[in-house]
Order: sequence, then C-alpha cells, then structure tokens
Amino acid sequence: MRYQDWMAFAGRCLIAALFIAGFVQKLADPAPAVGLLRDAGLWGWLVWPAALFNLGAALALIAGVFLRPMAVALALYCMATSYFHLIPDDPWQMSIFVKNWAIAGGCLVLGAQGGGRLVLRRGVQRVECDR
Repeated sequence: MRYQDWMAFAGRCLIAALFIAGFVQKLADPAPAVGLLRDAGLWGWLVWPAALFNLGAALALIAGVFLRPMAVALALYCMATSYFHLIPDDPWQMSIFVKNWAIAGGCLVLGAQGGGRLVLRRGVQRVECDR
C-alpha cells in the first residue's frame, strides 16, 4: 500500500468522526437540533432521519463503500444544513457555517478523487500500479 492510501483512509475517518459526533449528539440530546428545525419551519421529527444519515454516511466513509455517491450526498447535506448556522451577528454560528462549507469541499474532493485503495469491496480487488 502506498502512503497516499493510508492518508486517504485517515482523512475519511476524520471526516466520518464529525458525522458520528453529529449522530451521538442528536441521539443524546435532540432538543437543539429539533429547535433549529422548528425555527426554520420544518418538522422536529426530521432530526431522526438526519441522525441515521449521519451514522450511515460515517460508516460508509470509513468502510469506503458507495464512497463517491456518499461523499457527494454528504457535501450536499453540509451545504443544506449550513443554512441553520447563517447568523451573521453570531461569530460562533458563522464559524460553523464556514466549517460546513469546508467539510463540503473535502467531501467533494473525496467524490472526485475517491478514497484510495483501503476500501471494502466484494470480489477481486483491483490493484493499481504506482506511477
């Protein structure tokens, strides 16, 4: 394995950690997320599909399964959820807003470049030659 494959795996795990934390946070104390949803005129119960998406997406990133479409879905999720943090008078919320867009950028890079060779695959694994 090349060091790039290990770096890609580490990067996927670090991005996944954020979404695992989001899952745990929504599970342990859903009230803040429910409040954000309701303040935006949405149903509070949407916190549960969001929590499950956080967990499923994180596990997919770590395992490297459905990596490219999941990375694009996560980028779109981060872009959409950044709306809840677009509060120009609150520097803390604005930093979360910018971080969401930065994470979306990292996910788009994963979607474009893939996640290296350390991924779960069925059947024979394709081996690439070093360039």
